[in-house]
Amino acid sequence: MADAPNHKTLETFDNPRPGREYEIKIEAPEFTCICPKTGHPDFATMTLLYVPDKKCVELKSYKLYVQAWRNVGIFHEAVTNQIADDLVKALDPIALSLEGAFHAHGGISTSVMVEYDRPFDEAQTSPKKHKK
Repeated sequence: MADAPNHKTLETFDNPRPGREYEIKIEAPEFTCICPKTGHPDFATMTLLYVPDKKCVELKSYKLYVQAWRNVGIFHEAVTNQIADDLVKALDPIALSLEGAFHAHGGISTSVMVEYDRPFDEAQTSPKKHKK
């Protein structure tokens, strides 16, 4: 199996509206990885929703990063958590959620949801507000 991609392949650009909280939603409907038990492909829609701080993810690099999982043998839970971890490392967002909605196998479908909220900084007078 291929090596897993990492956060270093995710390119970013400066948030054009720092100081304003807004959400960015990105859907990757053709996500594929390999089941480590059966060797069969697992298909999913990965839905990313995040509130940027200083950086936003560049879409082409995100597409290439997502496609790089194609030949990696990994469980649904592990890949969804790893992608969320890589995005948090690359972006340092205010908040982030990632849902991996995996297609049914044998009548069973799996959805894995990972959520991240930046820890409250004691130096702030109040935590930033954001919708989920």
